[in-house]
Amino acid sequence: MTAANILVVDDEPQIRRVLRSTLSARGYVITDAKTGEEALEWVRREPPDLILLDVNMPGIGGIEACRQIRRVSSAPIIMLTVRNAERDKVLALDAGADDYVVKPFGIEELLARIRASLRRYSPSDALPSFVSKDLAIDFQARQVTVRDRIVHLTPKEYDVLKHLVANQGKPLTHRRILQSVWGPDYGEEAENLRVVINQLRKKIEADPAHPKYIITEPWVGYRFQPFREGASKPAARER
Repeated sequence: MTAANILVVDDEPQIRRVLRSTLSARGYVITDAKTGEEALEWVRREPPDLILLDVNMPGIGGIEACRQIRRVSSAPIIMLTVRNAERDKVLALDAGADDYVVKPFGIEELLARIRASLRRYSPSDALPSFVSKDLAIDFQARQVTVRDRIVHLTPKEYDVLKHLVANQGKPLTHRRILQSVWGPDYGEEAENLRVVINQLRKKIEADPAHPKYIITEPWVGYRFQPFREGASKPAARER
């Protein structure tokens, strides 16, 4: 198997050196950048398999860099930051990040998160395509088409949608979705899931406030319901 190429983006030279040395020793191919602008150049020139992106950097900053990277790349992004506030996590996830690691972090934890993100992004046995009047999902090509227009999903949005469709018609708890998509160490971070669900609804639903595909199961979680014309109107999503 070809070694994964990881782009390390941090304005602190010592952190870049430590991560380059540590990750290279584990078999990864490392490229580094010291600003968000430089990271964008690398992503366009040599697309990485995963990106470690610092939040606090000069120039456009990590959150804005994440948003701009998401326009051209679907590679997993793990944000690195000294802040641990819930709002900071939500901002990172809303910008398209897949995971969030707080400095100082243990290298074994970071390695585990890298492995988990790469596993989730790696191609696997594809589900059969889902096709309805206004939504088509080609899981083999990782392509989503809404009303004849291809829409871009972040890796987390795609993974959540795939898990929901794979279990279509079944109510799935927040914990089950979180642990299946984010990993076994997750389960209580319902806000992370709500951010992704809200973004998915904005992208695939004709009326996100009254979704017909991604249905809220009160006090439980969510359910993907293949929409049929003439079916009863689904309940509005929670705020």
